[in-house]
Amino acid sequence: MTAEITIIGSGRMARGLAQTAIRANRAVQILGRNGSQTRDLVESLGAGASGGIVGAPVEGGIVMLAVPYPEVRNAVRELGDGIDGRVLVDMANPVDVSNFDRLVTPPGTSSAEEVAEMVEGRADVVKAFNTVFPATLEAGSVAGQHLDVFIAGDSETAKEKVSAVVAKARLRPIDVGPLRRSRELEAIMLLIFGLQVSPAHENFNWDTSLRILP
Repeated sequence: MTAEITIIGSGRMARGLAQTAIRANRAVQILGRNGSQTRDLVESLGAGASGGIVGAPVEGGIVMLAVPYPEVRNAVRELGDGIDGRVLVDMANPVDVSNFDRLVTPPGTSSAEEVAEMVEGRADVVKAFNTVFPATLEAGSVAGQHLDVFIAGDSETAKEKVSAVVAKARLRPIDVGPLRRSRELEAIMLLIFGLQVSPAHENFNWDTSLRILP
């Protein structure tokens, strides 16, 4: 079975995304650098999942970068022409984790826009999933409430493809506009991260998620 979604990475975010894809009845391919970790993840996911090492041929028409911001550029380089003609989903939050007090991207840009600049039109870049966390994706909800997944991109077709996966997984896709809106999606997570690490806000933790009511 050829995978419809390829996930780069084998950590907890990759697991949450893979479970989301499987709930959406999409076959998923996991490509990671850590062979044993990737194998363990694939085996735990069961039917509908396959895996390999980064550098293996990319199967999915949607490629999700489940790696931290400092690893995004290397991940895109390693994919090479494997991204050509595909939808490339960036979910990185470029927050300075040494103090959780600033974004490390230059003013007027974002991680997703940096990815778009790198691929030079060879793939349609979409920002999504940066406002949800691994545990929330694995559960598919928080406190019995569905998750909102905010989606930004310049290609309407690409956003529709990602939105279809999100909706089929029983989450709510919200199109927030062009790719430049990823600046706001990343900036709001600077605030959220600050709350999560602050001892003054004990009710905020890494299992939280953003949702717009109703």
